[in-house]
Order: sequence, then C-alpha cells, then structure tokens
Amino acid sequence: MQYKQLGNTDLQLSILGYGASPLGSVFQDIKESEGIRTVHTALDQGINYIDCSPYYGLTKAETVLGKALKGVNRDRYILSTKAGRYGPDFDDFDMSPQRIQSSLEESLVRLGVDELDMFLLHDIEFVDLEQVIHESLPYLDRLKKAGKIRYFGITGYPLKSFQQVVEQYDIDCVLSYCRYALHDDSLTQLMPLLKEKGVGLINASPTAMGLLTKRGAPDWHPAAQELIDCCRAAEAVCLRYGVDLTQVAMQYAVHHQAISSTLVGTANPINLLNNIEWIKEPINAELVLEIKTLFDTCAETVWVSGRSENQDQ
Repeated sequence: MQYKQLGNTDLQLSILGYGASPLGSVFQDIKESEGIRTVHTALDQGINYIDCSPYYGLTKAETVLGKALKGVNRDRYILSTKAGRYGPDFDDFDMSPQRIQSSLEESLVRLGVDELDMFLLHDIEFVDLEQVIHESLPYLDRLKKAGKIRYFGITGYPLKSFQQVVEQYDIDCVLSYCRYALHDDSLTQLMPLLKEKGVGLINASPTAMGLLTKRGAPDWHPAAQELIDCCRAAEAVCLRYGVDLTQVAMQYAVHHQAISSTLVGTANPINLLNNIEWIKEPINAELVLEIKTLFDTCAETVWVSGRSENQDQ
C-alpha cells in the first residue's frame, strides 16, 4: 500500500481509504460480522484511513465500526467522522456549535475512541455557508486548539461551496465525492486552489455511489436517467475489453497526484481485496479514453444537491 501526506497536516493516508457507510446498510442490508471482517481486512492490507458519519444508517455505521475497532491499536488507523447531517431532509441538518459539540461526544462513544484525527462538516451545501464560515468552522478550530480533534474540514458535492469556504477560512482538508470519477472529473478545477492553500484532498465514491458498478445505482440515487444509461453503456464497453467497470473506475480515481486518499465503501471482504488488487494493475488508457468519450456525449453528468444558492453554475 502507498501513502500520501494530506495537505499541510502530518497525516500520511493510504491511497485507498475505507469508507464505512456500507456498515450502516446504506446500499443494502449487511451482516454485522461480515462488515467487521471487512474493516479488519482493510487494516491487515495496509489501509490506515477510515471515514464514517452518524448519518450513515442513522448511527448504525459508527456503532458497527466501533465494534470493529475495539481492541485494535489506535496507531494502526487514521479516523474521521462528521457532524451536521443526521437525516435525508433539510430539517435534519444542524451545524450550530452546540450540535457539533454534542455530535462529537456521541460519535466518540460509538466509535470507542478518545480523539478524532479529522472532524468534518457533512454536506455543507445544505446549509447557509455564512453560518459554516462564521460559526461552524470557528468552533471546529476551537476544538482543534483544545486538543479534542487533530484536524478539521468540510465535505459536500457542489464544487462552488468548497471554493467559497476555502477562499474565506483556513481548513485542513476537503472530502469530495463523485467529482473525480470516470463520469465527471470536474474536481480538477478546484485542485490548484487547494494546493495554494495547503488544503488536503480526499476523494470519495469513485463508483459514483454505485453508478459505475455491475449492480448499478440504488433506487434513491439522484442521477438523471441519461447518466444512468451512459453508465450502463460504459459497462458494455468494459465487457468488450473483458474487464469489470468498477475495476476501471477504481484505477482511474486512485492515482491522481493531488488526491491523498480515495475512499472505497464495501462491507464484503472479498470486494475490498478485489479493489486493492485492481489498483495495483496498470490502467488501459485506450479503454478509459473510449469511456470518457462516451460520457462527453452525456449532458447530465451531475445532479442537484443542497440549497439553490450553493449549486455549481
């Protein structure tokens, strides 16, 4: 496993990280024991970065992850979780300092740890960014200075929200999802600013929340039908080459120089091992070009997320 420094922090993240959302049965029901084995497999294979959130499975993912980490030496993993999002609706967001504090305390108990390596505001595009910049982030800064957390940052989908925050407040990292993948690599537009500011970059969901897999998107996926159809066409292209679409998606996403770690989410140890083996293999540039050309013809490669004023133009 390779490791990269995260921005200006002292964290060295495995280039493949473990996204723990499947432990909350977000994509399909899982067996808790299999989820725990998956976490242990990740650690045994050299993955040292694990990300979670109380939103995943409405605290189930954190609870299962806490069981998996019980008895594991704390220096074996770098752990992040989130605050601010607790359900699917706008009313389920609360990034006030008071809720951030209680959320931190609750997550530490569920995860069974005394300190977080990273504490992230979850999907900032769903709230007023003025609150994020002038209330939420200053409170995270206070937690960092008090030694409650080591580093802090933001997560979300629209790139506009990231740019607005990074230009106005010093943060340690950004966690972006679905914006550097086969179907959409627009995250590259943000990379020069992040490098200038010394902000670390984590890439999540290189399969676009299931779009770039054999199983396809779950029913709740926000993608337009046109994009779903393009992903199925991309799968057919991969079949002609005799490779798995997810394999190509992982290979494409994981090796960008500006990205410290790419999160993969699974609750199946075999799937995780497949991902680890896939990223060791060279990518087929001809195949990638054919897939990217296919997506260039798709007008709807992104979807709406959050408040209207926070959307990408």
